[in-house]
Amino acid sequence: MFKTLKNDIPASIVVFFVALPLCLGIALASGAPLFSGLIAGIVGGIVVGSLSGSKIGVSGPAAGLAAIVLTAIGTLGGYENFLVAVVLGGIIQLIFGVLKAGIIGYYFPSSVIKGMLTGIGIIIILKQIPHFFGYDGEPEGSDSFTWSSGENTFSALIGIFDNLIIGSMVVGFISLGILLLWGNVLSKKGKIFQIVQGPLVAVVVGILFYVLTNSNESLAIDATHLVSVPVPEGIDSFLGQFSFPNFAVITSPDVWIVAFTIALVASLETLLCVEATDKLDPEKNVTPTNRELLAQGTGNILSGLIGGLPITQVIVRSSANIQSGGKSKASAIIHGFLLLISVILIPRLLNMIPLSVLAAILLIVGYKLAKPALFMKMYKLGWKQSVPFFVTVLGIVFIDLLWGIGLGLAVGIVVILLKSYQNSHFLHIEDKSNGKHRIKMELAEEVTFFNKGAILKELDSLPRDTYLEFDVTKTRYLDYDIVEILDDFAFKAKERNIDIKLISKRGIVENPPSFIEFFQLRPKSNISLS
Repeated sequence: MFKTLKNDIPASIVVFFVALPLCLGIALASGAPLFSGLIAGIVGGIVVGSLSGSKIGVSGPAAGLAAIVLTAIGTLGGYENFLVAVVLGGIIQLIFGVLKAGIIGYYFPSSVIKGMLTGIGIIIILKQIPHFFGYDGEPEGSDSFTWSSGENTFSALIGIFDNLIIGSMVVGFISLGILLLWGNVLSKKGKIFQIVQGPLVAVVVGILFYVLTNSNESLAIDATHLVSVPVPEGIDSFLGQFSFPNFAVITSPDVWIVAFTIALVASLETLLCVEATDKLDPEKNVTPTNRELLAQGTGNILSGLIGGLPITQVIVRSSANIQSGGKSKASAIIHGFLLLISVILIPRLLNMIPLSVLAAILLIVGYKLAKPALFMKMYKLGWKQSVPFFVTVLGIVFIDLLWGIGLGLAVGIVVILLKSYQNSHFLHIEDKSNGKHRIKMELAEEVTFFNKGAILKELDSLPRDTYLEFDVTKTRYLDYDIVEILDDFAFKAKERNIDIKLISKRGIVENPPSFIEFFQLRPKSNISLS
């Protein structure tokens, strides 16, 4: 972890600036104290980041739980009563981890995961455009199409013209220009521009702009368009921001219902985010999902005990971490410490940051998640990949994250049921070792994403210095998700000194550089990709 600090420290600063408004905005949208979002962000970074097996995942309060939290606080009769459900939800997540329920994450189709990433990218862009122009009618971090005020994502875009703040818009464009210049030009000119990240420069410029234009009638930015971190007047005031659970209501059935809801939704969001983050990871690390549930459960117990919101691994922070060059869990942990230190020592300085500057940072993150080229790529993969992908994207944009994923998964299952049938012998393994590890894996006629978890487990369990014969001569249908797993395995096999012999009806290939290219560049192959 310490070997990569030169990458992780700059990345942690970017994640900090992304996480700060989201922590506050999600708390506001949840009807909870603002400080509760910061507590969840700090615990998610330091505690969950330390316990997690993910190298680049970042945890904190999640927008997907905001509606649940808002309803639960009212149902349970107060925030202290709700905290009991958060603690119990964390305990239930620990039980999920012990029971090895993390394997569920492997059973989500690749098209749905990519749709989730793209949909979140589009949502980030659509939600941040109003903030970029100074229209801060909705809290940061919301992912729902409909606002509590009755507006929706698209009516808010129209509302920009009636709520435009000149100062916010000007500093937003200045910040966006800095970010584009830094990322596309300056970062390639010298190491100093890689160490000092563009978002940090944009934030500093944003603070200077606020200070220098504070007395200017046209460009002055009102406090309602700035970050709003609670400012304690002393140690007693700071400690007074913490809330503690009222365990007197632990026997209430409503508390247990909310606890199970938090545990299920938070675990599902985390597992989906883990799968998505692993796909974005340029080093193709595989996160142990059961350990992740244990880490998240521990984080939620602690967060609930000291007044924080429920925690999940969050794709917006995680993707910002990857895009900024984070290499190890140190970036998540350091970002947690930055949150802690800043809210104690420099809350007034943080409250000089225009929201439009942070919106500019998030616009870049959103664009990198939803690049236009991805839509054409998914379309070219065929309807069995593109239909679940587009359904997921549309569901996320026009309803919310969980609905989008649910609709995409339902369509994905229907596609698979139309294409494949149940086959209990999808993978045959034969140990041909004679002094040296020599393994033969033979795939059956039909292999779908339902088999993803088992194949991934078998490939990860192969010892170093193995000679693997991978036989697909009998395979007529091989799901694209499996091809991606094989492609990632080919990348990591070199590090483990594993030689691969691919056997197909078209011949034998030693150590194929890319399984995706091997299957896609041979249109007459006996394997029909989904």
